[in-house]
Amino acid sequence: MLFSLALMFLCSLILSAVMQKLKLPGLIGMLLAGILLGPYVLNLIAPELLTVSADIRRIALIIILIRAGLALDIYDLQRVGRPAILMCFVPATVEIAATTLFAPMFFPISYLEAAIMGAVLGAVSPAVTVPKMLKLMEEGYGKEKSIPQLVLAGASADDIYVIVLFTSFMGVYGGSGFHVGSLLSIPVSIVSGLLVGILVGLALTKLFQTVPMRNIVKILVLLSVAFLLSTLESVVKPYVPMSGLLAVMALGGTILKKDYHIAEPLSGGFAKLWVPAELMLFVLVGASVDIRYATKAGIAAVALMFIVLAARVCGVFLCMVKTKLNTKERLFCAIAYLPKATVQAAIGGLPLAAGVAAGNTILTVAVLAILITAPLGAIGIDASYKKLLTKHTRSTQTVVTDK
Repeated sequence: MLFSLALMFLCSLILSAVMQKLKLPGLIGMLLAGILLGPYVLNLIAPELLTVSADIRRIALIIILIRAGLALDIYDLQRVGRPAILMCFVPATVEIAATTLFAPMFFPISYLEAAIMGAVLGAVSPAVTVPKMLKLMEEGYGKEKSIPQLVLAGASADDIYVIVLFTSFMGVYGGSGFHVGSLLSIPVSIVSGLLVGILVGLALTKLFQTVPMRNIVKILVLLSVAFLLSTLESVVKPYVPMSGLLAVMALGGTILKKDYHIAEPLSGGFAKLWVPAELMLFVLVGASVDIRYATKAGIAAVALMFIVLAARVCGVFLCMVKTKLNTKERLFCAIAYLPKATVQAAIGGLPLAAGVAAGNTILTVAVLAILITAPLGAIGIDASYKKLLTKHTRSTQTVVTDK
């Protein structure tokens, strides 16, 4: 396992540096390192690591979401309002609908199988989007209209919506039927996750204010509590749906709101933790990609991918109706909503394992989605934000609000 870890870190660092020299996002090099070292190419990653790959990716997501919470001012979200709520489900809904409509034209699959494919494709990747939005917040781009906060909030919540739909469609395919209650669990999951995160955040803030401890100890406490919140999601799932990842982000946001002087050094600590976590996350996502399926995809899969991405862009623009964002800023939001990676890697193979007739096709398109959209979105964000967004100036106080 140590040999595998050494290879993963060294190869991802080298390929990431190469990509940055080519003016491309470093995460492309990390994904490539995972694909090359993974079981479908060189097979140099220890099986024990691949066995716990999902847990390691979850840990990395928790780290970046804590960092996001510690940088996300709740007042910014209040000022954003309606568009942030719409971004949680409208772009994904439009993309799923487009996939359901067009996929049977490209592949010999039913509309239900196409809907399952759409649910696999529908989620934006917080692992790609969240770090990029944090960078923009730190540099002040789009801050006047809370654009990074808008994208960050939506990207962190739409995964819940998409996974619930995926589960529902799989239930219909398996004969258990579609239940309206499963859709009602979406808002309950979001509200309960936020509520639990806020309450725990208040408790931790009080603890940090009253009990003297070093920042590294506070980071360990915060990280441990975040792991518990993530675990709590599966424990209470039979009784009350709850989003553990939203709870984690709300936890960080609450600490920031209650005591900035506690949140600031914690944010810096998690920024350092994110460096190795990011490497592990994207290398293991790359390792989960079976490149053989991508080579079989053909022009039809590529054409379908760009059609549904165009539909997703339309969904983002729909969310921006009656806001004060200009055309360039709306275009940036659409670009930021393109990357797909973690959810597709996690659930892309489930239909095939469950015996769905089109399972192989769904997995092929999911792999292709990662290979196309993760680099496309990352490159698009890096190349466009300085051109499409305004850098913050203290004299301007305009925010994203309904007219």
